[in-house]
Amino acid sequence: MNASVTRQLLGKLGGLLLTLFLSSIVIFSAVLLTPGDPVVALAGGVRPTPEMIEAITVQHHLDQPVWVQYLYWIGGVLTGDLGSSFVYKTPVVELIGPRFGVTLLLVLYTLVLIVVFGIGSGILAATRGRATDRAVLVATSFGVALPTFVVAILLIWVFGRVLGWFPVYGAGEGILDNLYHLTLPAISLSVLYIAYLSRITRGAVVGQLHSEHVDTARVRGIPRGRIFRRHVFLNASPQILAISGATVAGLFAASAIAEQAFGIGGLGSLLTEAAARKDLPVVQVISLLLVILFVVLNAAADVAIALIDPDSVKPRRTA
Repeated sequence: MNASVTRQLLGKLGGLLLTLFLSSIVIFSAVLLTPGDPVVALAGGVRPTPEMIEAITVQHHLDQPVWVQYLYWIGGVLTGDLGSSFVYKTPVVELIGPRFGVTLLLVLYTLVLIVVFGIGSGILAATRGRATDRAVLVATSFGVALPTFVVAILLIWVFGRVLGWFPVYGAGEGILDNLYHLTLPAISLSVLYIAYLSRITRGAVVGQLHSEHVDTARVRGIPRGRIFRRHVFLNASPQILAISGATVAGLFAASAIAEQAFGIGGLGSLLTEAAARKDLPVVQVISLLLVILFVVLNAAADVAIALIDPDSVKPRRTA
């Protein structure tokens, strides 16, 4: 990796840290921006007693300037002290830990479906003729148009109620049972992203198939399989990776819809419940975690793109 690429990646790292810093300020400010007394908000929406008011004031340093309160909060986050839930009366880390594992498994399962069927159908559409291209186009048009909750309802009705092939509630116990229970949620969550990634892959592959370097490789008599691997897909992969990175990051937030539909006790459903019950300490930590995941995964995609195609991160000279 040359010096120019290194500088570009360091710049992206600086942008990542700045984004996380600004996001933490916005998330922390949610308590202050909540209508009404922040003490009431931090108490979980219940009417606080004088003892509760005193305890909350001391715990959250509400008698200190705002910037001091932020430093206490972010310092606690950085040292692993995520605070306690006012609704569940337990440390936030104990609420998030088990649920994060369920959401992570759901996201990974969904990602496998997206990569296999999204990239696979996009390649088929670009390389297997007009009929296949039109079929994939029609299928992806439906996929893009169907919201996740609609797909979830259809899957529950067809494969859960009518056919009875899959369970429609809970996450199961044990890895195999987890995968069995998460099959329908993963499918419902993946449909939109499969359709989107399929179109991106098709466009990127078609663009490379009509490029000059591919025509030159054909003239030189290089086998078709090698041309596709080394000259078509490799050059199309940066664009595909960029979309895939954003997709994975977005799945953590989008998983809340599937978790609610199928009664899965994951991170997304916990965020929804905490927001509805005004359990702001939980909302703050989960929101910050989702921002961290989004930024880090996008940065990881940028690094992967730079390793595959260093020219993609070089600054372009203007005439």
